[in-house]
Amino acid sequence: MAESEAIACLQQGDIEGLAWLVEQYQVRAVRAAFLVLHDEGMAREVVQTAFLRLYDRIGQFDEERPFAPWFFRIVVNDALKAIRHHKRLDSWEDLIQAGETALQAHLPTPEESLSLALQREAVWQALNQLTPEQRAAIVMRYYLDMGEREMADQLSVAPGTVKWRLHQARQRLRQLLRGEQLEVK
Repeated sequence: MAESEAIACLQQGDIEGLAWLVEQYQVRAVRAAFLVLHDEGMAREVVQTAFLRLYDRIGQFDEERPFAPWFFRIVVNDALKAIRHHKRLDSWEDLIQAGETALQAHLPTPEESLSLALQREAVWQALNQLTPEQRAAIVMRYYLDMGEREMADQLSVAPGTVKWRLHQARQRLRQLLRGEQLEVK
């Protein structure tokens, strides 16, 4: 089944379409929510709710536009709402452990492993010090590969606001990582 077929099925009330979309986007959506929330349980809840909202709101989807950015807008916005509602930010430790295999393209030497671990820890500590809005901007730009205009559309904010959040986040990361000899581009 293709994405357009799944969306058409879902628009006709066929749950098979939703099942296909869940299979395609669930892992990425949970990761995106987790990057904003710092809590795996909350991330899974946010994504589950996002899929339920997708089922209810599929009629609002503009078939002329790509599906993924529209759906991830729901996920990121719900994650930000969850932060505001719960006011709870947990550590990035689960993310570090879950992503270690993906970060190791080859078997590193012990020195490389130590260097990577130190760099990773420095980056996570720095990300932890950003505001939720700045983290969301970093996630959308660098994890979900969204452009600034697309981010502005998805967040319903002015393009200047997105640019400012990204600028502030990168500036803060540079400041925090300067002592670690890591450069943020």
